[in-house]
Amino acid sequence: MPPAPSTPPVIAPGSLADHPQPALPASSGLLLRPWQEGDAPVFLSAYQDETIRRWHTRRPRSEAHVLEWFEDYRQDWAAERGGHWAVVGGDGEVHGRLALRGWDFDDGLADVAYWVLPASRGKGVATYAVRALTVWAMEEAGFHRLHLDHSTRNHASCRVATKSGYALEGTKRSAAVHEDGRHDMHLHARVREF
Repeated sequence: MPPAPSTPPVIAPGSLADHPQPALPASSGLLLRPWQEGDAPVFLSAYQDETIRRWHTRRPRSEAHVLEWFEDYRQDWAAERGGHWAVVGGDGEVHGRLALRGWDFDDGLADVAYWVLPASRGKGVATYAVRALTVWAMEEAGFHRLHLDHSTRNHASCRVATKSGYALEGTKRSAAVHEDGRHDMHLHARVREF
C-alpha cells in the first residue's frame, strides 16, 4: 500500500465525476458542450485540414473511430482524467475543440489543448473558449495551475495562449515529434491567484 500523502488533495476525488460534464458559456455567443454523436462528421473533417494535421499527429481514421474517441472522452470524465468539449455557436455549429486533460487532483494541475476549424479562425474563438474553460477550471472545479504547450513554430497558438492569460514560462527543447520531425515546444501556464 502506498504511503498516505502528507497534504490533502487540492481537489477532492469524486467532486467532478459526481456531476454531469457541464456546458460552459463563452464570450461572443459561444458555448462549450460535450461532444455528441452527430458531431462525428465535422470532427473527422477537421483532421483533413492541413493546419490541424500539422500540429496534431494523433488523428481519427473514420467516423466510427471518432465515436470511439467520444466514448473515451465520456470515460475520461467519469474516471476524472479529463474533459473534452465542442466549441459551438448559437446555431449549434461546431467551431472548434477544447480539452482539459491529465487531471492531477493532488496538486490541482491540468493541461489545456485546442483547435479551431478553418472557417472560424481569426475571430477569437480559441481565446474565448480557453478563457471560459479557465474560469470554470479554476473558480468552480478548483484547479490551481493550468498549462499548455505548442510548437515554437505555431505562432497562432502562442497568441491564443498569451491573450488567454497564460504566461510563457520557457521552451522545452525537442519535446514533440511532428510529421516534419522534432519540435521545440513553448510552455505556457496560468496559476490561480486566489
